[in-house]
Amino acid sequence: MNMKRLLAASCMIALLAGCAANKADDQIGSSGEPRDERVVTTGGKVSEEAAIMADAQRRVEQSRDIAPPPPPPPQLAMKSSNQPLGRYAAAPREMRSPPVPGYRIPPVVVATDPGRERYDGKEVSPVHLTRAEPVSTFSVDVDTGAYANARRFLTQGQLPPREAVRSEEMINYFRYDYARPENRSTPFSVTTDVAVTPWNPNTRLMRIGLRGYDLPREGRPAANLIFLMDVSGSMRSADKLPLVKTALAGLAGELGKQDKVSIVVYAGAAGLVLEPTNDERKIKAALDRLQAGGSTAGAAGLKLAYNIAHDNFIEGGVNRILIATDGDFNVGVSNTKALIEMIENERDKGITLTTLGFGSGNYNEAMMEQIADHGNGNYAYIDSALEARKVLGEQMEATLFTIAKDVKIQVEFNPAQVSQYRLLGYENRALREEDFDNDRVDAGDIGAGHQVTAIYEIVPAGTKGWIGPRRYDDALPQAARSKASELAFVKLRYKLPNGDTSRLIQRTVPSSLIARSSQPKGDFAFAAAVAAFGQALRGDEMLNGFSYGDIARLANGQRDFWRQEFVRLVGVAGSLKGG
Repeated sequence: MNMKRLLAASCMIALLAGCAANKADDQIGSSGEPRDERVVTTGGKVSEEAAIMADAQRRVEQSRDIAPPPPPPPQLAMKSSNQPLGRYAAAPREMRSPPVPGYRIPPVVVATDPGRERYDGKEVSPVHLTRAEPVSTFSVDVDTGAYANARRFLTQGQLPPREAVRSEEMINYFRYDYARPENRSTPFSVTTDVAVTPWNPNTRLMRIGLRGYDLPREGRPAANLIFLMDVSGSMRSADKLPLVKTALAGLAGELGKQDKVSIVVYAGAAGLVLEPTNDERKIKAALDRLQAGGSTAGAAGLKLAYNIAHDNFIEGGVNRILIATDGDFNVGVSNTKALIEMIENERDKGITLTTLGFGSGNYNEAMMEQIADHGNGNYAYIDSALEARKVLGEQMEATLFTIAKDVKIQVEFNPAQVSQYRLLGYENRALREEDFDNDRVDAGDIGAGHQVTAIYEIVPAGTKGWIGPRRYDDALPQAARSKASELAFVKLRYKLPNGDTSRLIQRTVPSSLIARSSQPKGDFAFAAAVAAFGQALRGDEMLNGFSYGDIARLANGQRDFWRQEFVRLVGVAGSLKGG
């Protein structure tokens, strides 16, 4: 009898142990708490069988509290098809869902520290009282590098440093609906318009737009181009020398029969690796052979490039050096002043300089922009093969072929119509009033098809501005009151590419534009959005809380690829900033 009882108890223990896991889920109530389903006896003597069963159940419940064995190593776990996956583990190939047609999952890019990158940013331009300072003078700027560089930061999940952002280069990265010049006697058209400021209903935006004439391929002058390439050790990464090769190989495909290209490289020393040629295959083969290594003797490479340019100089043509580097001039004559003096001397001899910036970590943008400005060239930052094609393919004429040089803009506001104003951007292009008529003062150049946009934020007279009224202000001058129909007077000076004497263009901006101004629409709305984006990245305190979401809404509805990308970048900046 005892044997039978023992066998029965053993079977019961095994049965309870086998069912314990399956019953665990049933022990959890809808509220997530374990149910209390203990059996309560209501009287009588507990039988010996019941005591054995109760003891067996206690043993099973105690076994649940024992920690499970450690999981198998990863390589073993992946072999088991029924092994549970962790939260961040990649599913086995047979378990992955098929990709959705037309949908691409972008790679995850880890934000990087800008490290030793160098910028020469300026403070946001101040407000000017029209009575005290009615005249604003500045040099045009067709550079676009600040926008592409900011895009690089945002793509990597990081806001760009404030000093790396220049609002005018953000605005001028894009093209706008400006009229073409009527003829080549004047190399560019001038457009002015006014709209209500999206971030301040008390102010207005006044836009000045220039558009250079287009240059058809058959009408281009012959070009003597020298590719000056940094192949030092700092150029090893994929976003540097490999991208340089892609960029310049694309430009080689745009050359005409009258053009010629030389390639000069520098690392610990400088050397000529390709004699002047217009053979596209030779140019690409020479580019393919280049490898990075050594220190950076940028000044030595620049001197050699100028020598090659002189040896192959084309009278009446384009003689230009295109330097592709991260700007890390750390060996040789690295004194910035000495470099600039050399570049200015060569500029006066007819050899211009364009800088193409690449890479991150040790990028010296301050150097890149400065030497391009003094070399009567332009500065672009290449962060992708698409940008390389845009700068050196689609916009090659604007990049290489100058149609007007030393272009200056001067605006005189009428204090009877405008009480205060500020210029959005162009802080490092500001000129003195007397510099406007001085032909010896250097200024920016405009290439074929180039566009330049400048936006002022102005306070209409009688409207509350940023600065309160002054107790001892004099009455308005008679000249201002007598010209109440004029909002501002715009003057531009420029020289022809081979000229030494400037020419003058003058335009009156009618005050009626303020009376009929409304919220910016279409093309003007997008320009205002880009201006606001640049100012927001720079920490402009006069945007009155105009958020990245507001900027995106102002710029929305674009069909152009680059404009659509801009709206996405604004969204990225908003997520990083938190609004």
